[in-house]
Amino acid sequence: MIKPPHPLEETARLMSLHSLRILDTVPEERFDRITRMAQRLFGIDICLISLVDSHRQWFKSRQGLDACETGREISFCGHAILDDRVFIVGDAATDPRFADNPLVTGEPHIRFYAGCPIRGPMNHRVGTLCLIDSQPRGLSVDEQETLRDFAAMVEDELAMVARSTIDELTGVSNRRGFNNLARHVLSLCRRTDTSAEIAFFDLDGFKAVNDEHGHEAGDRLLKLFAELLTKCFRSADVVARLGGDEFAVFMAGSDGESKAALKRLEQLAEANCGEFCGTLAWSVGRVRLDPERHTTIESLLSDADARMYEDKLRRRAAAG
Repeated sequence: MIKPPHPLEETARLMSLHSLRILDTVPEERFDRITRMAQRLFGIDICLISLVDSHRQWFKSRQGLDACETGREISFCGHAILDDRVFIVGDAATDPRFADNPLVTGEPHIRFYAGCPIRGPMNHRVGTLCLIDSQPRGLSVDEQETLRDFAAMVEDELAMVARSTIDELTGVSNRRGFNNLARHVLSLCRRTDTSAEIAFFDLDGFKAVNDEHGHEAGDRLLKLFAELLTKCFRSADVVARLGGDEFAVFMAGSDGESKAALKRLEQLAEANCGEFCGTLAWSVGRVRLDPERHTTIESLLSDADARMYEDKLRRRAAAG
């Protein structure tokens, strides 16, 4: 048996998955409807919506299978998320990657598998819509396209889930999404003794932009700043608009990366300020994780907020 390797952007992929807050939730008809239709159409034993977590694959919807999860190391879906193509195993019993897999030699006695990757809100492959049967078979080109259509339906439903954690204006996480995702990453950092840091931003003079140029201009400024943050920080960092003109970035394993990112932010903002040249400015508070002091993401945010306010006062004093 060959264990599935991890994708190159595994940390970002897991963050995308966990931001959905869908793991270990109750069955939902909108997902079950898709797996029922696919099971009937393809005439197979089992149809699953499988979400690949760090050490397991968990089934948001399942037809023809009692188990709600299995280990990732023995999963077929762990292989399927490595590529955008439909992953097909015509006969697992004769495939050296799976012949002695316990899911093949024991229940549910998998012989045929076809999995189409499904992407989450950050465009990472978070799982699959998969077909499983106890008899060897193939999947024609037309059938593969049909499976992709079903997978697209799952992605549409996941997008609806994500909207509750994504800021509609800027496209980054909202406060709820940030708290959920950062709480998970904070727990991981504390457990593995990994460094972490948070940067709390507040736009300077934002009210004046709204008052003098209108709320549409204010919205454009918020979108621009969110875009700059996304470009300047790492793809694995959690970027969020907490509300109004407040933003935050949570960085795991930062090791001083934030200082370089803030320098890039200043340079990129100066080069791409557009209509906001002369008005785009911000105050920022940075705080490194202290495992003894910061037991919650709220305590870390509170300290960063206080540092941001100190920075704002210094900027006001310097401006006279």
